[in-house]
Amino acid sequence: MPSSAHTALRADAPPAQAARGPGRWTQRWLMSPAVLSLLLWSVVPLLMTIWFSLIRYNLLSPDQTGFVGLDNYRFMWSDPSFFPSIFNTLVLTVSVLLISVVGGVLLAVLFDQEFPGRGVARLLVIAPFFVMPTVSALIWKNMLLHPVYGLFAAALHAVGLQPVDWLGEYPMFSIILIVSWQWLPFAFLILLTAIQSLDPEQKEAAQIDGAGPFSMFFYIVLPHLKRAIGVVVMIETIFLLSIFAEIYTTTSGGPGTATTTLSFLIYSLGLQQFDVGMASTGGILAVLLANIVSVFLVRMLANNLKGENER
Repeated sequence: MPSSAHTALRADAPPAQAARGPGRWTQRWLMSPAVLSLLLWSVVPLLMTIWFSLIRYNLLSPDQTGFVGLDNYRFMWSDPSFFPSIFNTLVLTVSVLLISVVGGVLLAVLFDQEFPGRGVARLLVIAPFFVMPTVSALIWKNMLLHPVYGLFAAALHAVGLQPVDWLGEYPMFSIILIVSWQWLPFAFLILLTAIQSLDPEQKEAAQIDGAGPFSMFFYIVLPHLKRAIGVVVMIETIFLLSIFAEIYTTTSGGPGTATTTLSFLIYSLGLQQFDVGMASTGGILAVLLANIVSVFLVRMLANNLKGENER
């Protein structure tokens, strides 16, 4: 009897294996459109950009072409605008991250409390995130920061002070202010959602034990927001490394190279100087910079999550 059952199982094995075979092929066929789309929209442009970075390709001199190897990278390295653009990119990214994270945490703690008109105030705080970057830059340039017609100039006039040409005298500070105004609502939304998930019984227990507002913030609220802060930093960094519209609309990278970031430098090389080879080189360097920063952020977030899971 056991031998007959064993024989039956062996006889049923090949059909089961055959049934699994078409399933795998079906899954591969269903996945193929996504893989093909990824190949067309990501891998192929990247390979073309790498190729363009290795050849001489200027649209103003179409007859002067050829393989130059790493010469474009050496020219980019010696370009007087390259290192200032890297520095400006890092300054802009770090400054906006600090302002948005600190401001987002404070606003999230504030809006977690009950007060009259909280719904309307929350809507006003979120509103800047839905304004297009170009429109936002024009509003700040012409309505707020303008040295003659701007609201800041009117406020300085009202207290007897001279107006300031913010975009001319403090260009990087102005760009940081504009970009922070746009991204602060995003950090606020993520952090408010996280702070509202905090167990109220934990707050009540801390209050019963005599914890004051500052103790509750530093020992309960802030550790609870650690994961959300990591998510905000990672997502914002990806977008902040490619900020372009605000700079193009307000300062055009100037004065000099004061607000020239790596993304604006690539635009200048490719669409103002028509040097596709050098612009592609800048693009490859920008991808390397973004990957280095991303690896650092991913490891930081992974260590953060690992520490919370161990607890």
